[in-house]
Amino acid sequence: MITKKLIHLSTLENLDTWARYRASLCIDCQASCCTMPVEVRLPDLVRMGEVDAFEAEHEQAKQIAKRLQKAGVIQHFNFKHEVFTLAQRASGDCRYLHAETRRCTIYDLRPNTCRNHPKIGPRPGFCAYRNKP
Repeated sequence: MITKKLIHLSTLENLDTWARYRASLCIDCQASCCTMPVEVRLPDLVRMGEVDAFEAEHEQAKQIAKRLQKAGVIQHFNFKHEVFTLAQRASGDCRYLHAETRRCTIYDLRPNTCRNHPKIGPRPGFCAYRNKP
């Protein structure tokens, strides 16, 4: 008897297609969540190793943002709220997502946005799960 693998294709734009989250989904997911824009704060950037603690304490966030934008680490900085948006590759993938394994290359250092997904986000408790072919 041949069993077919159920295919689930969520889209980031249509929250109704998202699957109720459970940890086992991550095992064979294409890392759809890693194609969403990631907002981070200065402590995240320090943990990630993109900013050192001295710089974070003594430099203005605006100056740090200019350096990180020039280096291709961030694509946007919200001056009012001091929130940085990480840069994405042309494919839309997070710059820290391994292209072949679809796993985070900085998992232990990942930003709080990623640590708390999908508890927080566009549809709490759900994720944009897309299983691997």
